[in-house]
Amino acid sequence: MSAASLVIVGAGPRGTGFLERLAAALPELYGDRPLDLHLVDPYPPGPGRIWRTAQSPLLWMNSLAEDVTVFTDDTVRLEGPVRPGPTLAEWSGTDGRRFVPRPEQGAYLRWAYERARDALPATVTLHEHRTTALRVDGPREGRQRVWLADRATPLPADLVVLTLGHLDAEPDAEQRELAGFAARHGLVHVPPGHTADLDLSALRAGEPVLVRGFGLAFVDLMVLLTEGRGGRYEGTEEAPVYVPSGNEPVLYVGSRRGVPYHSKLGYALDGERPPLPRFFGPDRVDALLGRDGPLDFRRDVWPHVSHELGWAHYHRLFTAHPERTTGTWGAFAAAWAAAGPGGPGLGGLVAAAVPDPADRFDPDALDRPLDGLRVPDADALQGALRAHVTADLRRRHDPAHSPDAAVFAAALSVYGQLVRLGERIDTDGWWHGFFSFLASGPPGPRLRRLLALSEAGTVRFLGPRLTVEADERHGVFRASSPAVPGAVTEARALVEARLPAPTVTGTASPLLRGLYEDGARATPGGLLAVDPSDGRIAQRDGRPHPRRIALGPHTTARAGGGFTRPGTGGLALAQNDAAARAALAFLRDGARRPAAAAPAA
Repeated sequence: MSAASLVIVGAGPRGTGFLERLAAALPELYGDRPLDLHLVDPYPPGPGRIWRTAQSPLLWMNSLAEDVTVFTDDTVRLEGPVRPGPTLAEWSGTDGRRFVPRPEQGAYLRWAYERARDALPATVTLHEHRTTALRVDGPREGRQRVWLADRATPLPADLVVLTLGHLDAEPDAEQRELAGFAARHGLVHVPPGHTADLDLSALRAGEPVLVRGFGLAFVDLMVLLTEGRGGRYEGTEEAPVYVPSGNEPVLYVGSRRGVPYHSKLGYALDGERPPLPRFFGPDRVDALLGRDGPLDFRRDVWPHVSHELGWAHYHRLFTAHPERTTGTWGAFAAAWAAAGPGGPGLGGLVAAAVPDPADRFDPDALDRPLDGLRVPDADALQGALRAHVTADLRRRHDPAHSPDAAVFAAALSVYGQLVRLGERIDTDGWWHGFFSFLASGPPGPRLRRLLALSEAGTVRFLGPRLTVEADERHGVFRASSPAVPGAVTEARALVEARLPAPTVTGTASPLLRGLYEDGARATPGGLLAVDPSDGRIAQRDGRPHPRRIALGPHTTARAGGGFTRPGTGGLALAQNDAAARAALAFLRDGARRPAAAAPAA
């Protein structure tokens, strides 16, 4: 019997997770049939590009070691077998409440890859290709061809699985204009990208640098341009003091909100947990899927999501902190449900039951914390921003505010439900930003060090609703915020501290762009449309491609990442399982491999 050929493009956490699920399902679904398995990635299998071990240990994981696993447990909805494995903390023997360096996570992922590889039966021949896949072609009903950068003949594939992870993008119109402006005037412009891969050497010591973006890319930038250039912290972890090396630029940072993402929670949610999902579960998603016509997130989805987040908040407040409420949870819960999403009685209900406004759930205030802020000058803004970050750190580490942790749990639940809506809505715009701001912020120590950098003058805050202009007359970048009327900051360097959008039309990946040109369907937001049940790539003719599967951030079935928190359902792991089982069933039952369709490997 000739061996079927399966090509996996991308060997990072997603590719590793898919391989683990493939190995788990092989005995049941594929038996002892021979299989040629090709794994294509220029970066090491397991960690891939983002988590490669050859990067600065100053860059940390953004999750606690105890919250990271690539293995299934009983909470993951699987058809395949559960194959438990250690969390990052258990594998490394480290304190579970520690944020480990990314190279350490890379080593864990390498070990997980080797474990999945070693679980493959002897009938599977695994080929590792340390190169880049350039394109996929071939007839819909016949063998596919995967063209690689380092060989003249393509790999034959009965099925192709794309687990590409985060990709680079071509510059959009604005970035091209800014790059051209910088070239004309001898300035420095650093476009969106993965901070660990950027060349920051042109950012010179002592000179001002405008930074647009206050999320996790900024945190990496901050670290590499301070500690990465020889600076150090003295004092305690709770109150660090920054000692400059003299090699740092001065970072002027702002964004739409003007503040960093909320700190990671410094405590675990104990006691009674909110029963989720309640108002945004499978029934609600089914109802939305049953509607005709396009769905608008803010109009059709957000009211139900907000109702769910509020439900979790008040459930925790009433059950864990009843002294700060009036009435009973049962009565409040019944009234909350009866009012419905956005109901006119919700405001009065909350005001009567929750006396302190600080205990109320206010998503608008969460999303725009500096709305209306006006200060007389830039120095006053520094004090206001330091006070904001200090208050956030205090609140996020105080269990007295545990409704915040309940909202975090609800946001994770919502994210899992939204995946089912697939290409019917765009979650990559406002919702993804709100979710990241609320639930995907930096570790507390990073924000304490940000405060120390601010006190040292190495970081300066620009404020919310940041605007950046290219001043042709004077040959400089200019930044301003309405929070400081009339104030303008000029610099000869601009860094866009954010990841590029994962669009198939703007991607720098010729493979992904080629799939789109070959008939793959994309959403208006640019994500690759896939069947949410198994990841098969949707075509513009309305049919899923039988021989092409895609998983990851560039698809409509995007999950939070290639790894997950143990005991939380592991959406990405469930997707990996479904895709692996679909792939094996197709190779067993549906593949037709004409001998002359493609050259042998």
